[in-house]
Amino acid sequence: MGCGYKPSSRHAHYLLGEKVYTKVEVSLSDPENALLLKDALNRALYRRLKSHVSSKKEADSSLKVRYNSIKFIPLQYDKNGYVVYYQAHITLGFTFEKDKIRETRLIVGRYEFPIRPSAIISNDLRFKAIEQGSIKALDEFISYLSVKGLVKYGK
Repeated sequence: MGCGYKPSSRHAHYLLGEKVYTKVEVSLSDPENALLLKDALNRALYRRLKSHVSSKKEADSSLKVRYNSIKFIPLQYDKNGYVVYYQAHITLGFTFEKDKIRETRLIVGRYEFPIRPSAIISNDLRFKAIEQGSIKALDEFISYLSVKGLVKYGK
């Protein structure tokens, strides 16, 4: 006998199923980001939920993700007026489908990072910020699915 505790990832796994079809829409302005997001999505499904990525034909459910917007907002300036700290706002659109269930959400992932005064955001910093913001948005969506799974399958 145990206390009856079940991790939230278990509820999301019930909702998603064993096999999940994933699709990331490629943005023409930032095609590299789709690869980062697809890898992060596949890793998160396996590591957090023990679900496997499969073909659309074999899948229990599908999860589609697209970049809605990417913004870099200055947070802090130095005494000369140069930006020294940014926050990336990565807005992702998620669409989850299983049987007759369809959930669509826009979620913003945020990532803060420092930058040298009078410098521009390098491609490396930009990619890291987009990747980390995307992972945060993805984690939030998985949490959302956990709650949906608890409501539908919770015991």
